[in-house]
Amino acid sequence: MSVPELAQLTAVQMAAEIHAGNCRSEELVAACLSVIAEREETVGAWTHLDAEQALAQARNADLERSSGRPVGPLHGVPFAAKDIFDTADMPTEYGSPLFSGRQPLRDAAAIARLREAGAVLIGKTVTTEFAVYHPGKTRNPHNPERTPGGSSSGSAAAVAAHMVPFALGTQTNGSVIRPASFCGVYGLKPTFGLISRTGVLTQSPPLDTPGIFARSIEDLAVAADMLSAYDPEDAGMYPRSRGSHYRTAIAEPPLPPVLGFVKSPVWDRAEAGTKAAFEELADALGAHCEEVALPDGFASAIEWHGHIMLADLARHFGPLAERSGDAMSERLRGMIDQGRHVTAVQYNNARDQAARLAERFEDLFNRYGAILTPATSGPAPLGLGATGDPIFCTLWTYLGVPALSLPLLEVDAMPVGVQLIGARREDARLLRTARWLVNHLAAS
Repeated sequence: MSVPELAQLTAVQMAAEIHAGNCRSEELVAACLSVIAEREETVGAWTHLDAEQALAQARNADLERSSGRPVGPLHGVPFAAKDIFDTADMPTEYGSPLFSGRQPLRDAAAIARLREAGAVLIGKTVTTEFAVYHPGKTRNPHNPERTPGGSSSGSAAAVAAHMVPFALGTQTNGSVIRPASFCGVYGLKPTFGLISRTGVLTQSPPLDTPGIFARSIEDLAVAADMLSAYDPEDAGMYPRSRGSHYRTAIAEPPLPPVLGFVKSPVWDRAEAGTKAAFEELADALGAHCEEVALPDGFASAIEWHGHIMLADLARHFGPLAERSGDAMSERLRGMIDQGRHVTAVQYNNARDQAARLAERFEDLFNRYGAILTPATSGPAPLGLGATGDPIFCTLWTYLGVPALSLPLLEVDAMPVGVQLIGARREDARLLRTARWLVNHLAAS
């Protein structure tokens, strides 16, 4: 295969090529580095990249395989991680000059899991400042005059630009689903508690959720299998058996699913092109799609999410703001100030309401295989001073339910994601439904 062909392979395809002896990890990493060298000046996805270190890791993976020892399902496959995941061999700087040169002593649990599976971490990708809203240098690979979204901007852009087949991000509001939609890749924000946050920057413990970017549903499923080991150090995790996501995702549903088209309480924030595209999608799905309204009580969820997120920003970053001088953005300072005015009653009520609404939401899955809704209000906006509106992600992050962005639509010659929502802890079934939807539309 040529260098461009190697770089365009998905993670599952790369692993299969290595397993069959058709190529080496060093070749795949070199192909990714070649694409990075060609496109990084325009895209700006990386905050730390050491080509020699990446190639050395790949050579070591090739030696391990040639030794005959057992290897993991992602052995030799390159990946990237948002620069809020600790890495023992690379800096982790949180997108802020306040932590320039910070070097962790050990890997985040998620990084360690992927390395155990044989994956090769080739570098760290750009995050917005402290994974909030102030943007970094990354541009949208489809149009460098447009935002890639945030806060996992570099990870989404790197996957979209074929720099790596998959990458890690996080979501506290819309930081996986929004950049996946804007950059035209697959994005998974799993059920809250599926993937460990040990060694990941804390923003809001009730909301922070590690996620995955990839160019196929199968890649999301394999990565989720590797990442979902229970970690007692993360109090938000729940114990579960491993290894079901990929097997379930590639299976045919026992019955063709019916999707519930939920416009949500923020439908008025969707752009005209997005509304038209989703109406056409619903029509194309015919009997497989029904418009459904959320139960009463969801209209205040956006406000409740804000109470939690803002209060936690004040708690975790407030002391830093007091001593940071001009090194912290005005946008983040303003959010911290807002958070200081959230009362304990408001915060605790928001936590209680999330649990109550999540239980009511489960009733929809007695009828529907997944909920269909926009991932974003529209395509990536022009300009690089902001990262776009996360409003179509907020509700689902607040509920802790799994969400997927599928690159199935286009508006104004830019990608727009279709968001599928599943029941809590039913991530594997959501991936299966998503794969059915992609295949169904491709065959139509």
